[in-house]
Order: sequence, then structure tokens, then C-alpha cells
Amino acid sequence: MSTDLSTAIPDAYQSMLTLSEQCDRAAAEAGIEPLTVELVRIRVSQLNGCAFCLRLHVRDALHKGESTDRIAVLSAWRETAYFTDAEMAALEIAEKITHISGLAAEDSPALTTQQAATLKWIAITMNAFNRIAITSHYKIGP
Repeated sequence: MSTDLSTAIPDAYQSMLTLSEQCDRAAAEAGIEPLTVELVRIRVSQLNGCAFCLRLHVRDALHKGESTDRIAVLSAWRETAYFTDAEMAALEIAEKITHISGLAAEDSPALTTQQAATLKWIAITMNAFNRIAITSHYKIGP
């Protein structure tokens, strides 16, 4: 039997939700496009294999106007011309935070220091949410 961490210790889960809201506010203040935030969340969830978060954030991205073409090629973003320099820098951050042992490169000049820091927090938070969902065995259905 698995434990649903969001209900087992609701105060801890609420802290995660608050952190995510703070990241969203910081992204808006730093001028990061909402779709870029969703791309980071989707990419992190792809890397972690979190079906629950993928379903949630793909729906959010589509609702915010993201194209199905860009979502379809997101896992191969380096091989496409679909993404801006700032989006590619954000996706690079998502991958480096998720695969933390390889974190060594400099921040991209396509992002301000504040944008890079915000995107790192978004990736860190998304990684935590992925681990909560996967550990809790959230049900995923059609």
C-alpha cells in the first residue's frame, strides 16, 4: 500500500503549493513567459517519467496557447527550430537541475540573473512535485 503524501502530511504539501505559487510570481516579475514556465515543468516531468505531472502541465500549456507541435518535439528540443534562445536556456536549466550530477555550465546570456534563478527554482519545485506524485502513486486515467 502506498501513502498519498499530499494527504498524509497536508501542511508539507501546502508548503510545496505555496513554493510553486511563489515561483509563478517570481517568473512574472522576472518577465518569464508563462509558456516557458510550462515548458520547464513538462520537460522536468518528461525526464522524471511523471505521468501525473505531464498530463497536468501539458493541459495547462495547451490552455495557455502552446502548440501541439512544440509539445510533441519538446524532448528533442535541441534538434528543432521551434524554441527561442530564452526558451532553450530555460530547457537547459530544467535538464541540468533534473540531472544535477552533471550541473556545471554557466547561465545563458539569453536570461537575466533573476530569470535564471527563477527558472532554477521552478525546476527544483517541479522535481519535488514529480517525486511526490510518483511516490504517492497518483492514479492516472483517461
